[in-house]
Amino acid sequence: MLLTTFQQELLEAGCDEAGRGCLAGPVFAAAVIFPPDYTNSLLNDSKQLSEKKRMALRPIIEQEALAFAVASVSAAEIDKINILNASFLAMHRALDQLQHKAQYIIVDGNRFKNYLEVPHSCIVKGDSKYLSIAAASILAKTYRDDYMDGIAVDYPIYDWLSNKGYPTIKHRNAVLAYGSSPHHRKTFKVTEPQLKLF
Repeated sequence: MLLTTFQQELLEAGCDEAGRGCLAGPVFAAAVIFPPDYTNSLLNDSKQLSEKKRMALRPIIEQEALAFAVASVSAAEIDKINILNASFLAMHRALDQLQHKAQYIIVDGNRFKNYLEVPHSCIVKGDSKYLSIAAASILAKTYRDDYMDGIAVDYPIYDWLSNKGYPTIKHRNAVLAYGSSPHHRKTFKVTEPQLKLF
């Protein structure tokens, strides 16, 4: 069972991102604030859930959260500021949009850039420990998947309907054969055996 909050004194938002390791498309992030006594036995890290379960949970999260927001940073912006900074920026943009302002932030992972004067904690594998981070991971993932499905129609050769922009063999071979699209991150080199995320 996932925990509701990391601390009890302040209104807490959980943040997570999706699409950091992709070759194409934006990085998306979400921020979610649940009521302090919130419980949901179905919520888990988005990577542990099927696409069908993620999509079923999305409206439940949006209805039951005190506040939620989803934001993105484009491929062009990623190329300018690098993927790590873009991930932080996407989370900051999501936090900016919350109807109730977060007084404390918990973030999945081990690094985060300070958001205004709001205290935060980084939690490794936080999406499998805290409900708000799990919910944020589901929102970020489902909204990003929807976006990739939308642009996939114009670029069928990259198989984005299946890979959502991640570096599958088919996707990488298509980039090597046909070049990149306007949605590709130019700083991510597909000829390298291992993608370097700076």
